[in-house]
Amino acid sequence: MTTPLLELQDVEARYGPIKALHGISLEVGENRIVAVLGANGAGKTTTLRTISNTVRRSGEIRFAGKSLSRRSPEAIVRMGVAHVPEGRGTFAELTVKENLRLGAYTRRGSLRDDFDRVRTLFPWIGERADQQAGTLSGGEQQMLALARAIMARPRLLLLDEPSLGLAPLVISEIFRVVKELNEKEGTTVLVVEQNANIALQAADTAYVLEVGSVALSGASDVLREHESVRKSYLGY
Repeated sequence: MTTPLLELQDVEARYGPIKALHGISLEVGENRIVAVLGANGAGKTTTLRTISNTVRRSGEIRFAGKSLSRRSPEAIVRMGVAHVPEGRGTFAELTVKENLRLGAYTRRGSLRDDFDRVRTLFPWIGERADQQAGTLSGGEQQMLALARAIMARPRLLLLDEPSLGLAPLVISEIFRVVKELNEKEGTTVLVVEQNANIALQAADTAYVLEVGSVALSGASDVLREHESVRKSYLGY
């Protein structure tokens, strides 16, 4: 049996005295797209933060067979994990190109091929390289945040609510790039989304969280037909 690229086993997390995750277990196979669905407060964002070690946690998290339990966020990035947080997180005062360069801060050597790669995925970036990131539209900032993560050449891409507050055309473009990264380059993706419809279309498998616990999991096409998923997240 193939070992998953990412494994969470009985993971708990808390913010001070408040427990946000209650023993979550999930797996992400190599070269797969896995979605995490759930309402506000279900623990979706916290799940990604436990992987990046930016929240107090317990339980076992393994990436490529290695434990992440005692590793710093920077060490986790160096291992091949890139995290695009909710809210885009671009450096508003820096230019587009400077933001991209920061995405590759763990890398050495020439970045020319990487700049060419993100310009191919997002053609507008080549024309706006010297523009201050804070002057971009919300959709462009989300694309820049994704492009910055791509500069790290990650094996695993963590995406937190990439569709939040964006127009449908922009959402489609972002998920087009995500699918292309997965299918053409083998990038594994774990995406947290409230837009269950587009997430289930893109993902191979999905987990549904409720109040910090896994309520449902399975193949995306199976979950799309599950009555509680249809009523709660798909609207029919």
